[in-house]
Amino acid sequence: MRIVRNRLIPPKRFDAINLFGVLFCRDRLRVTEHVIRHESIHTAQMREMLFVGFYIWYLSEWLVRVFMKGNAYHNISLEREAYAHMHDDDYLTHRRPYAWVKYLGKKRKKGKGKKKKGKR
Repeated sequence: MRIVRNRLIPPKRFDAINLFGVLFCRDRLRVTEHVIRHESIHTAQMREMLFVGFYIWYLSEWLVRVFMKGNAYHNISLEREAYAHMHDDDYLTHRRPYAWVKYLGKKRKKGKGKKKKGKR
């Protein structure tokens, strides 16, 4: 993945943005292997959606989710797939096409999950 460090792209409130498979990031950002993997998952999504389709879907889903409960950005299915697998070194080797679709209906889990109640 090509990485371009600069002060203009992305806008100030963001650390990095993947545009057509090129990662633009702020000078101060520490680009870890997890950040690169997260963005590489987005690049795989972009390729299967012919790039423009990715951006249309991303914006459309964000527009729907911005009016729903929770954080719109973190609930976008494309982001949820990328966050869920950014720590898996081999994910892109076994990722199925359109894997992000399975995240459409599921809600993002907060924390490590619910504690199980004991039997009474």
